[in-house]
Amino acid sequence: MTVVSRNEEYSFTEPNRRSVTVAPGDLGENLPTSGVDLLALPVGTLLHLGDEAVVEVTGLRNPCLQIDNFQDGLLKRVAGRGETGRIVRKAGIMGIVTVGGLRPGDPIEVELSVGPHRALECV
Repeated sequence: MTVVSRNEEYSFTEPNRRSVTVAPGDLGENLPTSGVDLLALPVGTLLHLGDEAVVEVTGLRNPCLQIDNFQDGLLKRVAGRGETGRIVRKAGIMGIVTVGGLRPGDPIEVELSVGPHRALECV
């Protein structure tokens, strides 16, 4: 499995506004991204990376307490409770590499899954 993080929205920008310096890869993500609303994608979405690589989206990344080892209190910034009391995870998504061949800087093309939209859950 690989971790895809929401580079611009949570993993880096939001903590940086609170004086936390987080660089790509610091929180264990394999593929920092920007410009894709990863958390809104349904299960089974295919991310086409560059000319060859494909990652199938399987669910939400569940940030663990180890994130606080990087910076105390960071876990609360990437996971918390929404207005309804449900846990909201903002640390990225998980996926399975179905075809390899990714190179730094490759573009991402999103291919939504067929059928009813199944929201991502923690995996």
